[in-house]
Amino acid sequence: MRHVMVTLFGLLPLAACAVGPDFERPAPPEQTAYDVADIPDREKTTTPDLYLSYGETIPEQWWHLFKCDALDQTLRMAIAENQTLAAARATLAQARDSVEVARAAFFPQIGVGATVERNGSGAFQPTGSGFSSNSYSIGPTVSYTFDLFGATRRTVEQDQALAEYQKDQLGAAYLTLTGGAVTDSIAIAAARLQIDTVDALIDSDNQNLAMVRREFDMGKAARGDVLTAESQLLGDRAQLSSLRQQLSVARHALAVLLSRSPASWMPPEFDIKDFALPTDLPATVPSDLVRQRPDIMAAEAQLHAASAAIGVATAQMFPSLTLSGAVTQESSTFNKLFSGSSNLWSIGANLAQPIYEGGALEAQKREAVDAYAAQLASYRQTVIAALGQVADVLRALDHDVEFLANARRSLDVARASLDLQRESYKAGKASLLQLIVAERTYAQSRLSFATAQIQQLQDAAQLFVALGGGWWRSAAATDAAPP
Repeated sequence: MRHVMVTLFGLLPLAACAVGPDFERPAPPEQTAYDVADIPDREKTTTPDLYLSYGETIPEQWWHLFKCDALDQTLRMAIAENQTLAAARATLAQARDSVEVARAAFFPQIGVGATVERNGSGAFQPTGSGFSSNSYSIGPTVSYTFDLFGATRRTVEQDQALAEYQKDQLGAAYLTLTGGAVTDSIAIAAARLQIDTVDALIDSDNQNLAMVRREFDMGKAARGDVLTAESQLLGDRAQLSSLRQQLSVARHALAVLLSRSPASWMPPEFDIKDFALPTDLPATVPSDLVRQRPDIMAAEAQLHAASAAIGVATAQMFPSLTLSGAVTQESSTFNKLFSGSSNLWSIGANLAQPIYEGGALEAQKREAVDAYAAQLASYRQTVIAALGQVADVLRALDHDVEFLANARRSLDVARASLDLQRESYKAGKASLLQLIVAERTYAQSRLSFATAQIQQLQDAAQLFVALGGGWWRSAAATDAAPP
């Protein structure tokens, strides 16, 4: 047996080449901006209150920049308890186990077998005529298939790429979870703020309606003024149902992200005042983005696996060599099984070369090449979609600044107009209807200003998600940084 093992390991250097293409990572995008309208000064300085720092590191726990303790606590719970994340971790472990299975083909396969047989001729009768005998055998066996043209190496390479894909899928699940939890938390605060604003508007509507009715009873207001006040009250009340539904949906969505049923867990009562807008937003240039976004990294891993598959298909067109050996103790009687005369050994080689497979092997290779071409196109489209998403969010942040500035000016004007109408009404120079209109305009301006604040917070969170969210440094998402 020792001679068999020496022969096998002596031939291992024969496995020295691997057919098929060696994978090369796609080149990163050449552009340095996300939008053709970008100019350096405008792109880097969105507003004096919001600065984009290109090349800065995105924090692993980027949600800390919003400076909300309840948000931090919620994210810790979500990362620890989310079942989609747990499933992605298990799937990654499974993929890594598959790599170990594939690597086993690099080593000889060693086993031991034992048989017991009874053979005979003639009638099968215990006392009848004929010949019968026993046979006992036991011994180790070894075999090794040489990786002459790299089929095993390309298979391992393919499984490693698929494991990388699962790691990136885990990163994508982590990014989706954290981004969704932040967005839902802001949505809860937004819905509560809008509900409070509409409640204040309804209180004002009730006061206005009472005033109009008194004026009508005194003959100082027309019936149409009463109907107008009632219509405004009913219209504002109608907004509450929609806003309360939005609040319920956001609460339920956040509970689901924490893998809790809505009946077993209530999210914190987030207040918009508890969130701080990050004034210094880390940004990533396109050439770095493709090394950080988990969806792009996953597409690249699939491309790598498709490249390795070409090598596997190519290697199947070349000869395969298997060497096997066995040392057996064999005897017709059990008490002589381990005697020297019962010792047998064998060693052999099997060389196989496909000659004609009806074109199947060539077709399999073409199929692998076509699959690689399809995956390359998918990778390129994934990169383009990512660049487009970042461009959208950057433009949204620009527009948020304009939206917020206009909303602030509108609120200031509405407040000044309301103060003027109140003074005019007290002096008898303005009608009650004019005062009601001014109060309603002010309330609507407050709601628009709140909406602008909320939108800016949400778009800031979306920027972190679009840029990859620092997932590659999080132990919760992966145990290794991207190469």
